[in-house]
Amino acid sequence: MSRRTAGLALALVVASMLAGCGIPLNRAPVEDRSAPARAQAPVAAPVAVPTPASAAAEVKPPPGAENAGKPGYYTVKAGDTVSAIAKIHNQKQVDLVRWNALPNPNLIEVGQVLRVVQPGADVGSVAVASPVAGAGATSSPVSPAAASAASAPRPGDAKPGAAAASSATSAARPASAVAPAASAATPAVVAPAAASKDKDDEPSWAWPAGGSVVSGFDDVRNKGLDIGGKAGDPVYAAADGRVIHAGTGLRGYGNLVIIKHSDTFITAYAHNQALLVKEDQVVRKGQKIAEMGNTESETVKLHFEVRRQGKPVDPAKLLPAR
Repeated sequence: MSRRTAGLALALVVASMLAGCGIPLNRAPVEDRSAPARAQAPVAAPVAVPTPASAAAEVKPPPGAENAGKPGYYTVKAGDTVSAIAKIHNQKQVDLVRWNALPNPNLIEVGQVLRVVQPGADVGSVAVASPVAGAGATSSPVSPAAASAASAPRPGDAKPGAAAASSATSAARPASAVAPAASAATPAVVAPAAASKDKDDEPSWAWPAGGSVVSGFDDVRNKGLDIGGKAGDPVYAAADGRVIHAGTGLRGYGNLVIIKHSDTFITAYAHNQALLVKEDQVVRKGQKIAEMGNTESETVKLHFEVRRQGKPVDPAKLLPAR
């Protein structure tokens, strides 16, 4: 082997050794970001869920709903108009608008409660709660005589001898001491005076139709008399007066005629198939004003009402016997 060949072989051996013992390459560290990524995941914002209280707050009750069912108030039904409501309660439309602060009398809503008597006016007889335990207690008018009887002591209320002592004390009192009690009872006499005025104002009545009564008066379910008949049977004015309404506009009455007889009394004739009078027309007792029908009624009939100061009264107590 020549020297040149030997040197070449030695160079190859040295080169291979250097390659095996070379400095290792430095690799960049790898950072695992999977865990931090999960920790920083965006969280959805909470969604506000309306509570029952907030949902209920969004539903506004109709105007005047707090007075529903109270004496002197009327709850509006579908198809009602302020004009017809005023007439059936013997009031002026302008007064109803003023009492209820209506910005537009042509815009009233179902369920709205309207005042139909003058603020501060007496809406009926004096009533007291019936002494019945429980929620079913009712009210009923009380006359001055009944009130006096109620205030008198019952046999079991006083101890033996107490009544005799009371009687002796009353007998010993001078007349002047008894006078205040008599004067305190004086206001009770006002009611009979008002009733006397209504009696003077009461017209001479006649039956509005010739059929038989199919449903009597009930202050809750039927505010008048229902008189049966056939379609087209005549309907008569029950007394002299002036027509203040002829048409629709009061839910449940159909074609309706309302006659004003005095400042106290009006009459209403409902469910007619045809109206033969116009508003402001003067009519006489027994004059034909309509023809019987079944508008807004399941059967042919005349629904007849008498109202005293806007309050329904039993017509059977006013009409003559037949």
